[in-house]
Order: sequence, then C-alpha cells, then structure tokens
Amino acid sequence: MTRAILVTGAGGVGKTTLSAAIAVRAARSGRRTLALTVDPARRLADALGVGTLGAVPTANAELDLLWGAMLDAEHSWDAVARRHADPEVAERLVSSEFFRVAARHFPASQSYAAAERMADHLESGEWDVVVVDTPPAAGGIEFFTAPAETRDLVGGRLIRWITGGPLPGRRSLFRIAGRPALRMASAVLGSDLLERVAEFLFDLRTTHDSVSRRAAAIERHFRQASTLVVTTADPAPLREAERFFRELPKVASRPELVVFNRSLPDSWMTGRAPADTPPVLADNLRRWSSEAIRQAAHRGEFAAHHKTALATVPWQPESPTSLHALDELFIRSEGLEVLGF
Repeated sequence: MTRAILVTGAGGVGKTTLSAAIAVRAARSGRRTLALTVDPARRLADALGVGTLGAVPTANAELDLLWGAMLDAEHSWDAVARRHADPEVAERLVSSEFFRVAARHFPASQSYAAAERMADHLESGEWDVVVVDTPPAAGGIEFFTAPAETRDLVGGRLIRWITGGPLPGRRSLFRIAGRPALRMASAVLGSDLLERVAEFLFDLRTTHDSVSRRAAAIERHFRQASTLVVTTADPAPLREAERFFRELPKVASRPELVVFNRSLPDSWMTGRAPADTPPVLADNLRRWSSEAIRQAAHRGEFAAHHKTALATVPWQPESPTSLHALDELFIRSEGLEVLGF
C-alpha cells in the first residue's frame, strides 16, 4: 500500500523544502518515492535539482527511486471533466467559457484538481511513498476541504434548482419546454447567453454522482495519510498551525506531527560570552539567546496544548538546493525519525 505524507502549513514556512527533504530521505531509505507539488513557484523542482517539473513524474538523474511531478491546475481541471462526464459532455465542458471561468475562479478548483491527481498516484500502485507539498491556497486548509466544496458545486442548490433533480428525461423536458423560453429571453437580450449557461449547468450537473464518489475516495486518502503541519515560532504561522489542528480532524486525519522550521539551537539559549567579548557582540549574543528562549517556549506550549509529537528543523543561512543538502537537513532535524526513514 502506498503511504501518503501530506506536508501542510502557512505559506512561507518552508514546507516545500521540507517536503523535498522527506522525499530524498525516503528514496535513500529504499522506497520508490514521488514528490508531488502544486507550488506555482516551482521551488520544489529547484530544490530537487531536476529543473522544470511537469505533470508526468520525472526521474531524478542523481538518485534512484526518486521522482518529482508538478500539477498544472487548468490542465488537471480538464482531466477532472473528462473523468466524470461522458466524452461528448466532457468536450462541451472543457470548451465552455463558463467552465474556464469556473476553473480559474472557483476557490477550490486548483486544490480539488490537485487532490484528484494525488489520489491517482496513490492508487496507481507505482509508489511506496508519495510526499505531497500541499497548495498554499486559503492558508493550505483548502486542499483538505476541496472535495466537499466541489461536491457541493456540482450538486448544489442553485444547480439543482435550475437543472432539477435526478428526474429521468429532465434534459429532454428542458429542450421541449425550457429552451424556447430561454431563446425568447436571449432574443430580447440580444445573445444566447442564457441558453449557453443553462446547457453548461446541465452538463456540469451530470458529473455529480461521479464527482461525489471520487470526493469520498479522496477524503478516505486524507484520513489514512500522515499529515505534518509545518510552522515557525512567529505569530502568524502559529495561528495557521492552530487552525490546522482545530479543523483538520473534521475532514482528514489528525496531524501526526508539528514541525517547527528554522529553529535556533538550544545551545544558544545560554547567551554566555567570554569576558573579553566586545560589548556590541555580547549584546548581540543576548538578543539571539532571547530569541532561542522564545522559540523553545512556543514549541513546548504548542506541543503540550495539542498533545502532539514535535519536530524541529534547524535554522540555516541558505535554503538547501542539492540532494545532499536536503538529506543533511532531514538528518540534522530532531523528531522526523517518527516517519520511519
């Protein structure tokens, strides 16, 4: 069975780099590993040293058992339509201007498309481990709520009201009774906009049963996955981390681990300086000591409050950009050994 590791957290906390480090370590421990990202900055590709990633998994030239892939949201949304609709309907959907607008502007569209592709990889049987760098939309929580939101979109009250329930022959009834009325309205308005909107909604409505089943399958993957929440000791990321621990159990598994990135070493907390240290440097040491103490306090309070395992990733002046540096980052961290790599 493929193991899913979902790395989530607020934007800017380093979860892309951590995802890459976990993937490298998993591959080096003998697991056939896929690192999957939807990060539009494509930082994971840079960190893994494989250049530009595409939707198809790309083998790493330097490390056997490691692949990387990235998701094109709009392309993936087309795949969603083709998966859940008859071929003729799917072609109408992907060529519809309303579908394009929905793909771009429906808040959860990118996250749902990403979740479907994640599920495809998990179910393919090709991987021992899939590490998912979750998208940053809506603070990252949207990736987990997207299946339910998409299910509501295609089966929501508005569409049901317009297209009706599962009444057999509803489309035929529409063509006989509804279309003439819409054509009359379109003639008054000077376009066929209303008719095209109605056709689009009918087509979208036909995907409801299939989307519902797929959304339920994705939610099962979420509940079976290992979820890591990445944060720093700064106020904003901590608030987002609190949110994940509060809301994820409603739609996925409870986070298995909180990872504090860019943690200063405990040895800095003493702030001791030799007697002959210039005053400016001694003052600087005291400042770093205070920061190290503050970070340690926040880590301890968070882990105790949420009764969760804690890991720390050391601060370093530059983000790792090689396989060796990513592996070193994992090895030098404390607490990530619970992942079993």
